Amino acid sequence: MGNFFKDAPKSDLHVHLDGSLRLDTLIDLAKSGKIKLPSTTVDGLNELLFKDNYKDLGEYLTCFGYTVPVMQTRDNLERVAYEFALDNLAENVFYVEVRFAPQLHMNDEMDLEAVLVSVNNGLARAQSEFNNSAAVKNGQKPRFIYGIIACAMRSFGKFSNYYAKFLDAHPFSSKTRVAPLASYELAQGVIHIRDKLAIPIVGFDLAGQEDGFPAKNHWKAYQFVHENFMHKTVHAGEAYGAESIFQAITELHADRIGHGYYLFDKNRIIAPEILDKDKYINALTKYIAENRITIEVCLTSNMQTNPSIGKLENHQFAQMRQARLCTTFCTDNRAVSKTTVTNEIEKAVKAFKIGPAEYHYLFFDGFEHSFYPGSYIQKLEYVDSVKNYYQKVAAKYLQSPVENR
Repeated sequence: MGNFFKDAPKSDLHVHLDGSLRLDTLIDLAKSGKIKLPSTTVDGLNELLFKDNYKDLGEYLTCFGYTVPVMQTRDNLERVAYEFALDNLAENVFYVEVRFAPQLHMNDEMDLEAVLVSVNNGLARAQSEFNNSAAVKNGQKPRFIYGIIACAMRSFGKFSNYYAKFLDAHPFSSKTRVAPLASYELAQGVIHIRDKLAIPIVGFDLAGQEDGFPAKNHWKAYQFVHENFMHKTVHAGEAYGAESIFQAITELHADRIGHGYYLFDKNRIIAPEILDKDKYINALTKYIAENRITIEVCLTSNMQTNPSIGKLENHQFAQMRQARLCTTFCTDNRAVSKTTVTNEIEKAVKAFKIGPAEYHYLFFDGFEHSFYPGSYIQKLEYVDSVKNYYQKVAAKYLQSPVENR
């Protein structure tokens, strides 16, 4: 069955570029850039940095203190993006929306446009190579399509050249005031570059610490991209609960929610005016379900950043599934979480006893709820090509292939 999940067509709608480097590439780029790592071997990095298990989110995030510094040149960004696309194609991930915070990579040598162009160049090169292969031209495999999601940060410190200068330029503004300014600047920039260069920047995201940094602070940035027909996703419900998700939807027009783990947790609701927490959660869940707001589920990442979950069967995906929410399995960070889309789906099938009759949901929901860069008609045609390919794979591996929806 493992071959089926690998061979089936997949998507990844929530994956961070700076958390998905090849470790040998990280070592190579760090050496050439004279950047010190905890180890100069893949085995050493896997033992000291990229672990199977982390004690908490803080330890998990320390990995980015080593990946981001090697992604500060045009060539390095292009290489990382190119290899990222190849790694996805190796497991039949035909559609990917890769996200990162461009402002983390801006410096004296690269402005926002240079950062986005460099990443796009790597992805486009891999796309061209694959889509011009015999397998695609002969109709044996679907085309590889990608989109870029730009991440704004709920808060930040002086951990990049750009952010350091931004903070220095606003010495009298608190973190809760200065971060939304950077978000709005990013929003204007990505819309300008998308329209000027036709780069497939398909979405806007908000990442970072939820506690103390409400999503609504970034309303202006989200309203701007909303008015310019860009899709929206928000990291919400990863550390906070239903209130954070509600705010992402009502204040930031979120089309999708990143993680959404604590949607059903009453203990995460702290607003004193919410007296009936069950009613609040039920109403929000109903709204999410009826409006097909997709939850980007990252099983392995959630287990690593929140070990208190215990075992995967306790993950709140079980309740999401019961509520018939639209979900899609994502890696979050291929390197930091040591995972693949294939691995995430296999884990879900085993832990939540998902049978073949439901397999098509595991694969199609990601494609159908993607921020596809082309027209809606082109998206429908592409999804049809993916479904046709799925039928071939299902016929090969499954006794009773599931019909297309």
